[in-house]
Amino acid sequence: MANEGFKRKLAAILSADVEGYSRLMDDDEEATVRTLTTYRTAINDLVQQYRGRVVDTPGDNILAEFTSVVDAVNCAVEIQRDLAEKNAELPYNRKMEFRIGVNLGDVIEEEDRIYGDGINIAARVEGLAEAGGICISGRAYDQVENKLGLEYEDLGEHQVKNITRPISVYRVLSYPGAAAHRVVQAKAAVGKRWRKIALASGAVAFAAVIAAGIWQFYQRQSRRVESASVENMAFSLPDKPSIAVLPFDNLSGNPEDEFITDGISESIITALSKTPKMFVIARNSTFTYKGKAVKVQEVAEDLGVQYVLEGSLQKSDDQLRINAQLIDAIAGNHLWAEKYDRNINDIFALQDDITMKIITALQVKLSHGEQANIIAKGTDNLEAYLKVLQGMQHFQRVNREGDAIAQKLAKEAILLDPNYPMAYLLLSRTQFREILFGTTKSRKMSLKMSIENVQKAISLDDSFADAQALLGWLYTVTRQHDKGIVAAEKASALNPNSSWVYEYLGLTLNYAGKHERAIEIYNKGIRLSPIPSVTALFCLCIACRDCGRYEEGIAAAQKAVQLSPDSLYAHTCLASCYALQGRDAEAKAESAEVLRVDPNFSLVQLEQNMPPYKDPADTKLVIESLRKAGLK
Repeated sequence: MANEGFKRKLAAILSADVEGYSRLMDDDEEATVRTLTTYRTAINDLVQQYRGRVVDTPGDNILAEFTSVVDAVNCAVEIQRDLAEKNAELPYNRKMEFRIGVNLGDVIEEEDRIYGDGINIAARVEGLAEAGGICISGRAYDQVENKLGLEYEDLGEHQVKNITRPISVYRVLSYPGAAAHRVVQAKAAVGKRWRKIALASGAVAFAAVIAAGIWQFYQRQSRRVESASVENMAFSLPDKPSIAVLPFDNLSGNPEDEFITDGISESIITALSKTPKMFVIARNSTFTYKGKAVKVQEVAEDLGVQYVLEGSLQKSDDQLRINAQLIDAIAGNHLWAEKYDRNINDIFALQDDITMKIITALQVKLSHGEQANIIAKGTDNLEAYLKVLQGMQHFQRVNREGDAIAQKLAKEAILLDPNYPMAYLLLSRTQFREILFGTTKSRKMSLKMSIENVQKAISLDDSFADAQALLGWLYTVTRQHDKGIVAAEKASALNPNSSWVYEYLGLTLNYAGKHERAIEIYNKGIRLSPIPSVTALFCLCIACRDCGRYEEGIAAAQKAVQLSPDSLYAHTCLASCYALQGRDAEAKAESAEVLRVDPNFSLVQLEQNMPPYKDPADTKLVIESLRKAGLK
């Protein structure tokens, strides 16, 4: 073959570009060009320091090659550390954050230019990185896995544009440092209490740890801040400030701290939900994004909100570092951000502070009474609080074992603080669930204790909406339908943004015979939780069935089955709806699914255990429809 003036070689390729570059240019073109020039100079210097060379700089992109993958990854880490420090000096809407991808691959060299799949893959890997983050290809990972002291997250295989075979991708997770020994030093430093570091280490060491924390926050927590489109939103934007609180990231490296991280997010959601002057997305929906590198723009469009709060937590012994930032997804701007270094004993005041700063940033005007209502009447006992958070984590497993652990922790919390409303609510919920799981020796006694404990919670805090909602349902279960509606409606007035409260209000209304009203309430709850739970969907199916809106009921139950193929209630409701429509073959098919899930299913047992309708004709309709579907 003739010599065509080029040669092939194996090279480590670093590709980087600016996240949200178009937005920055639209906002201030001259300032963006100045910042980009400064950052390019810094990146070029670092590339040379790590024995690489910058090959090309088209637009906001930078392409560099190295003979060593170790040098390329070390350089990428050092770039992100250096730029994080520079960004810390800029306003949030002017920060310039790069995504970096590293690949080891074959390239074609022609004079000073390089081409080939090795470069294309680096660019595709870069596109999977977060703002301020680094992703590397599987081939690069194989070379550096045990050489740098870094940590990585396996993102699996990805099919990318113009590349025939899927490529494996890893996210770099560790703290910044240009070489392995610096990474180890940074990790060891963060393992100490920040307060001790500030006192003992001196200004230089403290600044290094702060830089590490900033880099970690931007790498793991920063998302794309591209403007969301109102036209692309899945739901109409509410006529008041609307917000989704994403689950905070646990950056501690200890899975046991997860319940604290989740608890902070949930506490903020609960507090914000209490004001009717805001629209707050429910936990069930926002927590579906947990552990995922999602774009703020997508969250806003999926959930139909303007604002998104995201944050992270690092815990070391009894010290907490919490970062939080509030983003206007439509404008693509950061409205507010804060970093807190606190003792864990200050967690209650910290949560209240974040909540009130969000409300202030969104210019929501509250009276003194409304402000007092938002601040929860909880506990000052940290140990009791942590036990309830752990208990809720186990309760959400929705199984007998989790329920038993949650009940034990609730009782321990009550011993620590007999005046803690949430502990009594958790205990009440576990006692009622004993009936559903069939783990109680006495249904009557479990129901009695559940009612007593939820009433105790309300006596300690009469503004406790969740407790009022559960009491409403317990009244319904004990055939006190009118009292149930009163309690549940009070709950919805106390917390007009709780999908959980609307779920219980819908139940009390439906079993009191107010089926159409129940459907309205369920749909209102689903708007607050646009990614609805299986429970919300089959409850909607039941209400639709009970008033003859079979097609709507079938659609809701089918969605529930998609989410949970083994949902006994969803299959039962589907069988009932099909039978009432005269679709016998489909009804019998669903009956077979019911028996697959529960081979011991019995209509006699169902009638004994199902919630009581106020009108016996409703009960008869359900049982006869299931009998027609082939169940016995």
